[in-house]
Amino acid sequence: PTYTEQARDAHREGVVVLYIEITPEGRPQNIQILRRVGLGLDESAQESLRQWTFKPATKDGKPVTAMLTVEVNFSVR
Repeated sequence: PTYTEQARDAHREGVVVLYIEITPEGRPQNIQILRRVGLGLDESAQESLRQWTFKPATKDGKPVTAMLTVEVNFSVR
């Protein structure tokens, strides 16, 4: 994810926690922010997740929808 200029200038760090559902095709959907950091980092993490592709979960050998949480760590170096 992109570190926003506003967050970088404020030296904002933290972990954004997101809930997502992974479709049987491996695409993320219904992305919800569970823990915010602010200064645009939450939206940056959410937008980044929309671009990801996942290996779908399976049940009885068939792809199924799965729910999970993802932590995105932002730290200034």
